Amino acid sequence: MKMSGGGFIRLPGGSVVVALSLPRPPHGARSGLYDCGCRVRVLVHAVNRQRALTRLRNLGLRSVYLRGNTEPPTPDEITAVLHHPDGLVWREAPEDDTESWHPIRALLRPQPARPAVAEPAEGNERPAA
Repeated sequence: MKMSGGGFIRLPGGSVVVALSLPRPPHGARSGLYDCGCRVRVLVHAVNRQRALTRLRNLGLRSVYLRGNTEPPTPDEITAVLHHPDGLVWREAPEDDTESWHPIRALLRPQPARPAVAEPAEGNERPAA
């Protein structure tokens, strides 16, 4: 899958920050993996571009590729990812500067299933005290 809206920048120390616009993984009871039509901006700090993409693939985003450098990370995005302990953040509305950056585990976290309401079995009811 070719990702549009991505790019990278090499930092003075030799490491890179990669920014990608990806389809938002599913949340809730959605059926397909990339079916909501939403996009998120993901930032990765790594030793090189290949390692940054490997970090995303290891998280389950298997078809992530960086083709070109059409939208490199902004200075604010670079600051956000460098100040995060994991060096891997995202936000849903890239053009909205008021939205906070989130850790990647908040994006990929599976939604907990709702517990089924169990009917009490006949004869197993406890008398009121």
